[in-house]
Amino acid sequence: MSITADRKLTLIKEYAKGDTDTGSPEVQVAILTERIVNLTEHFKTHKKDNHSRRGLLKMVSQRRRLLDYVKSKDEARYRDLISRLGIRR
Repeated sequence: MSITADRKLTLIKEYAKGDTDTGSPEVQVAILTERIVNLTEHFKTHKKDNHSRRGLLKMVSQRRRLLDYVKSKDEARYRDLISRLGIRR
């Protein structure tokens, strides 16, 4: 259900603004999106896993808050990010 360290490093390199950037909102949203996709696949086979479903809802709301922050700071950055991640809004 969680992402591997290699995949996380790949996401950080892809969405980071600089060499040492690991915590920008873009990176955080990308990592959360990857975890959300993995959990969504998990629920296709484990429909009654309500404890993990609560964690999924928390991750979705955290991603929403981060996206709202990016949108309030820079609309173009927000549009670029959701198009790159394939998030529908």
